Amino acid sequence: MKKSYLVSIFLASLLCTGLIQARTQTTLDYQSRIHPEIASDFMVVTQNKHATEVGYDILQKGGNAVDAAVAVGFALAVTLPRAGNLGGGGFILIYDKESDEISAIDYRSAAPSSATSDLFLEKDKVIRFGHLVNAVPGSVAGLLKAHKDHGSLPLDDLLKPAISLAKDGFEVTHDLNYVLEWGKESMLANQVSKDKFYDLNEAPLKVRSILKQPNLAKTLFKIGKKGSEIFYKGEIAKWISEESLSSGGLITMEDMAAYKAKLREPIETSYRGYRVVTMPPAASGGLVLLQTLNILENFDLKELGHNSAKTVHLLSESMQRAYADRAAYHGDPDYYEVPIKQMLNRQYSRDLAGQISETRTPNGQIFAGDLSKYDESPDTTHFSIIDSKGNAVSNTYTLGSSFGSGVTIEKGGFLMNNQMRNFSHFYGREDVKFGASEANKLEPGKRMISTQTPTLVFKPDGQLLMILGSPGGGRIPNIITQVISNVIDHDMSFSEAVMAPRINQRLEGKLQLETGFSPDTIQLLKQRGHEPEISTTMGSVQAIFLGNETIYGVADMRRPGALAKGY
Repeated sequence: MKKSYLVSIFLASLLCTGLIQARTQTTLDYQSRIHPEIASDFMVVTQNKHATEVGYDILQKGGNAVDAAVAVGFALAVTLPRAGNLGGGGFILIYDKESDEISAIDYRSAAPSSATSDLFLEKDKVIRFGHLVNAVPGSVAGLLKAHKDHGSLPLDDLLKPAISLAKDGFEVTHDLNYVLEWGKESMLANQVSKDKFYDLNEAPLKVRSILKQPNLAKTLFKIGKKGSEIFYKGEIAKWISEESLSSGGLITMEDMAAYKAKLREPIETSYRGYRVVTMPPAASGGLVLLQTLNILENFDLKELGHNSAKTVHLLSESMQRAYADRAAYHGDPDYYEVPIKQMLNRQYSRDLAGQISETRTPNGQIFAGDLSKYDESPDTTHFSIIDSKGNAVSNTYTLGSSFGSGVTIEKGGFLMNNQMRNFSHFYGREDVKFGASEANKLEPGKRMISTQTPTLVFKPDGQLLMILGSPGGGRIPNIITQVISNVIDHDMSFSEAVMAPRINQRLEGKLQLETGFSPDTIQLLKQRGHEPEISTTMGSVQAIFLGNETIYGVADMRRPGALAKGY
């Protein structure tokens, strides 16, 4: 009797979320083509199966969402070397169900004290790889601050899975082999990275070979025992600084010791009654997301239809206007007063929406807005987690490019970021159209802006609905915009909302489309003045959705190896 009742409840939840549809036929059909992982207690969704399993095990042992996030963050540094990291930085949103409060931790990488923009320019191009472009890493500080403020299990217990993966090794996947081949430009230029990830013929690690990382295991063990102190003021800081200064880099022991993960005030907007909460600058992706949604709210996208030519046109035009303001006004709030309230002003959004016509605005004719009249009082990975008490984590962190600078710290066994390239090094140059923002100019200790966009969405009744984020460089806020719109505007099932074909439009340039758009739609977009081009896949959203007391995990398969696992 009990089993029959539970089956009835389960099927009813599927009906309510569009997963199945009641029919009179004798065969069971599903309404959705793509299906989520379903759970009732907790869920972990990451870009890497090893990391998902680590987070799942921590929650099974009674850890909370932050405990699982810390374990996942360090595990990814082992198993997803192109993006998971100790040598990078990022942003984390933490939702405390009991207090109904959201904490935002900014652990973005920061500029060394001796950095000046002229150092990073070579023949009017920004240097991309090597020790010089290493910024002071923030990941260890950010994850450990989250643990100190919200964790429940001992830190060394949370690092044990990552230590085991580094010490005992894991099997090299087709994906890791592929990206190592793709990343040769930076990786082969560093002898330690070359020796670690390639053979004598410069071929990447073979598929199904075992990658063991003893130096990284040693580093993780030290962090587990001694925390941030050893990374920022002790032995590991010394490894980073000595190698940096002896190899053309800028990071000193003083730079390491001065670094702090910072609490920020989350920013938010209401989109058709739903509360959308995200990271503030220096995570500029959050502002782009909220501005784009504010502009889109002035149009009836549901009536126009998902990915119709008209809807795509409105998405493109809205995105461009949000990116125009990003280019002018986004920066580290400790160094520049970012006009957040003005950019999120509703009248300003209506005015921007009013600029959108039936055809594409030509390149060079969209500018940052005059905000004075609206005054008011790079490779990356994301994971989403919810625990059995309803606490949630949305975390995005990065090395910058895939494998960052290509530099592996020899004694530490971990890769370093190349985030110094992301400042506006052309500030003050009248001959440069882009990359000359005062808000994002380089200053000692400053954090460069980032399009990372960890996000939480709440239903009109205040209940948490979505936990999501994505890698994807400058496309990230546009990716998150579309997933949110797919659910709210177009009533799509959760899996289809994540897997639907995406567009991307920056301030200028062509309109990028993933595969899946019809030739008819593309032709209509051309008639509106767009220049559509088929793009590679965009991002990899790792998302959790909640509904009918059920948890739905969706691992975006645009990048191989992603896994959602719940209980």
